[in-house]
Amino acid sequence: MDEARIEVRLQPRSSRNELIGIRDGVLQARVCAAPVDGDANRALCRLIARRAGVAPSRVEVIQGERARNKLIRVAGLRREELLAMLDLAMLDLAP
Repeated sequence: MDEARIEVRLQPRSSRNELIGIRDGVLQARVCAAPVDGDANRALCRLIARRAGVAPSRVEVIQGERARNKLIRVAGLRREELLAMLDLAMLDLAP
């Protein structure tokens, strides 16, 4: 089965849930949830799942559960497919 892995820099306690873009190969994301009891991680997984059109159960944090920088795995998609579905493949934020 295919799986996509993507690095994410997460900002919790934001005013809205959003995927901002890619900076230096890392997806920049914001979620409203606080980083308490895994709430921000779950919100991030739901956000990625909704944008990628997959079930939330297919998205998981595999590294960095307690850090801002995370490694996310999405089962059933290749990386190129994931980036296309997130509509971020061509978006690269300026430093």
